[in-house]
Amino acid sequence: MAIERTAIDGLLVVRWETHGDDRGFFRQTYQRGELEAALGRAPTFRQGNHSRSGPGVLRGFHAEPWDKLVYVVRGRAFCAIADIRPDSPTFGEVATFLLGDAPGERIRLYVTEGLANSFLTLEDTDYLYDVTDEFRPGLVKPSVAWDDPDLGVDWPVTDPVLSEADRTNPTLRALFPDHPRLV
Repeated sequence: MAIERTAIDGLLVVRWETHGDDRGFFRQTYQRGELEAALGRAPTFRQGNHSRSGPGVLRGFHAEPWDKLVYVVRGRAFCAIADIRPDSPTFGEVATFLLGDAPGERIRLYVTEGLANSFLTLEDTDYLYDVTDEFRPGLVKPSVAWDDPDLGVDWPVTDPVLSEADRTNPTLRALFPDHPRLV
């Protein structure tokens, strides 16, 4: 097992060995104690979520007020995580990953509160994410345009399937017009 830090504080890659034979495979996907050691605090997951999307669906960028542990159990997704925390030294930076059911892509991402998560499905995909708080109606979650030029994500498609909300997300400049990294 390995928990790898990324250039963005609070974004971790959780990687476990897969044990397979002619019956299939077994893979552990996380241990709370190891996450606690890597984070310096104990995450407590309060809700589990499962989304299923067809090919070409793009969801996000969404920055909910909780940590999340994401995992693709079926299919493949191109995942982009953006730091939209205005006081962060890595504000505006993005890290991308391939997540899925293929060797090298069988990882989990730990996404700390305030980081914006987005993913594009490359085929029929089941995307699971455990979160450290429960959803409440009326919850405000900052969102950023998927094609924001300041984030500069090189998405593998140019015309994704988007929700109406994701079609109208503001840019980082609209959210933080006076931020020194955007001026």
